[in-house]
Amino acid sequence: MTYKEPYIIAEIGCNHKGDMKIAKELIYMAKIFGNANAVKFQKRNNKELLTEEQYNEPHPNPVNSYGNTYGEHREFLEFDVEQHKELMAYCNEVGITYSTSVWDTTSAKEIASLNPEFIKIPSACNNHYEMLGWLCDNYKGELHISTGMTTKDEISTLVDFFEERGRAKDLVVYNCTSGYPVPFEDICLLDILKLKEKYDDRVKSIGFSGHHLGIAVDVAAYTLGAHIIERHFTLDRTWKGTDHAASLEPMGLRKLCRDVRATHQALTYKQKDILDIESVQREKLKYKK
Repeated sequence: MTYKEPYIIAEIGCNHKGDMKIAKELIYMAKIFGNANAVKFQKRNNKELLTEEQYNEPHPNPVNSYGNTYGEHREFLEFDVEQHKELMAYCNEVGITYSTSVWDTTSAKEIASLNPEFIKIPSACNNHYEMLGWLCDNYKGELHISTGMTTKDEISTLVDFFEERGRAKDLVVYNCTSGYPVPFEDICLLDILKLKEKYDDRVKSIGFSGHHLGIAVDVAAYTLGAHIIERHFTLDRTWKGTDHAASLEPMGLRKLCRDVRATHQALTYKQKDILDIESVQREKLKYKK
């Protein structure tokens, strides 16, 4: 197996708490301290995405709510397209790639207008074929799609859809289990091997989107062949919100990037029986008859 260089995405999502200053601090920390390759936000048109009943009902976990209703909560955490443009410019200034997950067709159109390097489709929307079709026809960058809550047949249909539109080579398929946080026994890392076996020569890359605790699993995911690793990122795991508990803080992101890149360097074969570093030790320590 040839291992590509790891590409690590710090998913900020809505962990900015609706505050542009915090969003920029997260970008800065992901790049300068964490050494990530990219950051990712989220974009929703809540009136399009939610029914009127869903919009007006209370948040299912009120302690994490930023509004009196679920709709108000979602609107409080939403940045408009001009704010996303400002965040993208700040990413360019800092030297890290900007991206966003889109949850509906209107949001897809708005983010595509910024022409980011890639756009993410969350697991919840990977069957939103109206949105996917529009992106295939109108957006030329990479499309990254998570497969949580998705059957094997649905994944196959999804890849077929992109192939029929000539866009499969721009597609990155992520192994993912949807939960916050996900217990280790439900991560199912070996599904990465199934994705690679079935789709590695049909799509651009296989990735891993993790919502677990710690960073050991990410090293294993990379070793199994998912060279794109996405993890939620926050400044403080105790902050109010549903994603913080399953997120990495800056030191966790820094260690993740360090360990996955060290693993990439280590995943080689010996080029000769006795490496140069071993020669001195062999001369000094090897048993001589």
